[in-house]
Amino acid sequence: MLPKFAYMLNQLVAEPSISSTTADIDRSNLRVIEHLANWLDDLGFSTEIMPLPERPDKANLIATLGANGKPHPGGLVLAGHTDTVPVDEALWQSDPFQVRDSNQRFYGLGSCDMKGFFPVALHAAAEFAEKNLAAPLTIVATSDEESSMAGARHLVANGIPKADYAIIGEPTGLQPIYAHKGVSMITVTVHGAAGHSSDPSLGSNALDTMHEVMGTLMCFRQELAQQHQHPGFTVNVPTLNLGCMRAGDNPNRICGHAELQIDLRLLPGMDSDAVHRQLEQRCQDAAAGSNTQLTVSTIYPPVPPFESPADGSLTTMLSELSGRNPGTVAFGTEAHFLQTLGMQTVVWGPGSIDQAHQPDEYLEQAHIQPAIDTLQRIISRYCQA
Repeated sequence: MLPKFAYMLNQLVAEPSISSTTADIDRSNLRVIEHLANWLDDLGFSTEIMPLPERPDKANLIATLGANGKPHPGGLVLAGHTDTVPVDEALWQSDPFQVRDSNQRFYGLGSCDMKGFFPVALHAAAEFAEKNLAAPLTIVATSDEESSMAGARHLVANGIPKADYAIIGEPTGLQPIYAHKGVSMITVTVHGAAGHSSDPSLGSNALDTMHEVMGTLMCFRQELAQQHQHPGFTVNVPTLNLGCMRAGDNPNRICGHAELQIDLRLLPGMDSDAVHRQLEQRCQDAAAGSNTQLTVSTIYPPVPPFESPADGSLTTMLSELSGRNPGTVAFGTEAHFLQTLGMQTVVWGPGSIDQAHQPDEYLEQAHIQPAIDTLQRIISRYCQA
């Protein structure tokens, strides 16, 4: 018998599992994985913990019920990530690593994005623990979605799991999401030469070059918007955000170093690698002849755009059961990776993305039982005879 929802959520939230490109903030997700594996074992699932290459403190979990030894017998995957974003505890009204039950909400880091999905999925699955399934039900828990997507990339590298359908339980307010933009975080670095500001010839100003680069990027942004539109998105064009810049160290010194970080969000159908190559060439052209050196790098590999048929059977059923029309979002998920493995994939889950990555993050309790009920209908449709 599974523990109560609130207990399970509190156990998961209490285990810090922050993923970050900053090494001293980054944390293991193993304790979250172990809790889930124990609960799934009790339900009769066959569980496999998959450590990430060269990161034994990070792992994915694949748990399957009713596979019957078939190599690819169809079925359904319910997937989510176990990691959270970093947290500034001083901004929270309560301990972010303890669930607070207040105002019909569960507050806690990851309660919404997206540890809260796992108790929902497990409580839905418990209904089928003693039943014979014609096709398997698989629950997948990944690592590092909030940073590098290393967990999802590891699944693709191993070619697992295999199924016909997949739901990724990101917080969508129970609206089925059939498409989202790709996400790239890119760093442009200019190395110049410092010198006394009284004589520009004594150095090479990295900020002067970066000024040219920024103008070029804004023109490139406009070109992308003119060439690519998608009517399914509220912001129906690709976006290129000049997010932050660090440069120089004093007004009376020629700026010897400048770094610009940008956020690039591409529409479905756009090739991330091709756009990256265009962007880098534009930047190099802007810096040509400046006596500075320019490099372009990604903070982590890009998350490709995702789109599945808006009228696909899984999307349609989720829409009918939830009473919400299919839609799109601008944030990235692991959907592309599961789709690459051959599954018709939809992003759908309890909670709102508006509460994600925020102090006092919370999951609306009103979403929990409808989410469980909906998943039980979906499991019955795709896994039972």
